[in-house]
Amino acid sequence: MVVGERVVVKWLTPPAPFPQPAPEVFAHLTATGFTATATPYASVSRRAADGSESLVALVTAYLPEAVDGWEWCVDEAVAGTTAFASDLGALAAELHAAMATPSPVIPAPVRHAAPVPAGERSAWWLRADEALREALALTGGEDGDWLASRAGALRAGLAPLASPASGSAPDVTGGTASPGTGSLIRIHGDLHVGQVLRWRDGYAVIDFDGNPTVTGADPFQPAARDLAQLTTSVEHAGQVAILRRDASPSEIAGWSAASRALLEDAYLARLTALGHAALLDRSLTAAFEIEQECRELVYAARHLPRWRYAPMGVLRSRYP
Repeated sequence: MVVGERVVVKWLTPPAPFPQPAPEVFAHLTATGFTATATPYASVSRRAADGSESLVALVTAYLPEAVDGWEWCVDEAVAGTTAFASDLGALAAELHAAMATPSPVIPAPVRHAAPVPAGERSAWWLRADEALREALALTGGEDGDWLASRAGALRAGLAPLASPASGSAPDVTGGTASPGTGSLIRIHGDLHVGQVLRWRDGYAVIDFDGNPTVTGADPFQPAARDLAQLTTSVEHAGQVAILRRDASPSEIAGWSAASRALLEDAYLARLTALGHAALLDRSLTAAFEIEQECRELVYAARHLPRWRYAPMGVLRSRYP
């Protein structure tokens, strides 16, 4: 609810039991000086007679002329313009750098992932493989047949997740980890273009509530997971442009490739300039993108069947 064009009150219906990530993340980002979000003012919680607590509402600043990415990014796809992708990549890098900066709220924001024991698969691979299995089971018809025919290639694409460290080790030192150590940070967790508002004064990342389709995930994850979801969402915007705006599939394919490249390059350049290049393990990005598309298919099957065209369009373009 927008109140007097000054604040936005986001009511959680029903109230969400604690722990909830948004209040802590907002406090951390405020403490580290990250301003590319709707300024957080308050969280409202309710305590039950048994002592349990639930989050009732979040209160943030109102951003004039704000439009979310499922509108403005689709407009960019239709127009064939890609300059936005560099802005988006830099924004994501600045967010991750802030997440990796110590604060009184999260004094040790960078964790080093624990090695995977010999002969075992990492928790990341197990989670991704489960998403692939669910997508195969829930996707029917011609799309399901096509997906089954590419199952081997998709599973092979998950291989980089099998041997990295899984979860987070208790050895928490803070600061920026050195390359190759498996750096984990508090990621956004649901970073797609719909969570990026373009408003009168620029861009703002919103909704730090985590991924609604994943339960029990460790909040400390590789930065590559956020980056993968953001890049795939740009491609989804292209698929929306094809279906809803009659955009040319071949032109959208070129736009998607160019936008992805610009976004990733800008992300790494900005992350490097901020002294946090070690946060990104690029070898994980493609595997996380496959997992994300599988999750999109599972979400479509369970909640929004008409959405299936978007992840299927992306997968068909990648595995012709």
